[in-house]
Amino acid sequence: MRNNNSQAKRPTRKLKEDLIRNYRSSEQTTLLEFLFAILKDKSKNTVKSLLKHKHIAINGNPTTQFDTPINPEDEISINFDRPFRVFKNSKLRIMFEDDYIIVIDKSSGLLSMGTDRDKEKTAYYILSDYLKKQDPRNKIFIVHRLDRETSGVMLFAKTANAQTILQRDWDNMVLDRKYHAIIEGTPEKETGELRSYLAENNAMNVYSTDPEAGKLAITQYKVAKSKGRYSLVELTLLTGRKNQIRVHMSEFGFPVAGDKKYGARTNPGKRLMLHASKLQFVHPMTRENLTFETPIPAKFKMVMEL
Repeated sequence: MRNNNSQAKRPTRKLKEDLIRNYRSSEQTTLLEFLFAILKDKSKNTVKSLLKHKHIAINGNPTTQFDTPINPEDEISINFDRPFRVFKNSKLRIMFEDDYIIVIDKSSGLLSMGTDRDKEKTAYYILSDYLKKQDPRNKIFIVHRLDRETSGVMLFAKTANAQTILQRDWDNMVLDRKYHAIIEGTPEKETGELRSYLAENNAMNVYSTDPEAGKLAITQYKVAKSKGRYSLVELTLLTGRKNQIRVHMSEFGFPVAGDKKYGARTNPGKRLMLHASKLQFVHPMTRENLTFETPIPAKFKMVMEL
């Protein structure tokens, strides 16, 4: 086995009196090689036992697979006190978690946070329950929202301070936000920018208006593939207004498929065909540049036959 002394940097932080240690990889390797290198004071059987009993997590996700690939900058956490709690929910997947933030992949049909009618079937409630089972004092804080029928990457804060930092300087903290959508029709130009001032009426419908009455919204689009009556487009948000993509594409003449509220005539995937595929932002505490991406849903691929 090659010498892996250079793989691990010093632990990034210490939690619960050093019962949980966190390390970052500096090169490509496998999980077991990485563990043997950083736990030289432990026997190989002890290291394998920690792995077998879910005391190891990669980027917040517990694993027992010894041959899991480790990439540069991956965070490997070791809990010497107890196994990591495995989170499973059909409506959302935790992509990353540390002391300050949680990044999830939300399914279509799940509210971001509660309403007067529905307080429990929400991403907020699911994550709050998950954290309170670890410690009743734990809390979760909304940073931004995705529409109920929009799937994809979403960010929550675990401390009020982290929430404040992210929301106070959101436009500068967020470096890149990309969505994919299936729209009705095909724009004449393959790329373009949509710009308007958005406002919301009493019926909770968002629309473009004059600069004095609305907030500036900018959406860039790029047609990735066209097929018959539908096109798959990649959308970049330069601002983050409510229903921004849905309104812009509708007013552009190419509504998001499945979006009856904003003029769609068809619903090929039996859902709003909008997916938050990428979120790149600055960590509110460590100031690291973090990027999270999810592939487009299977229903998108079926409609476009990708």
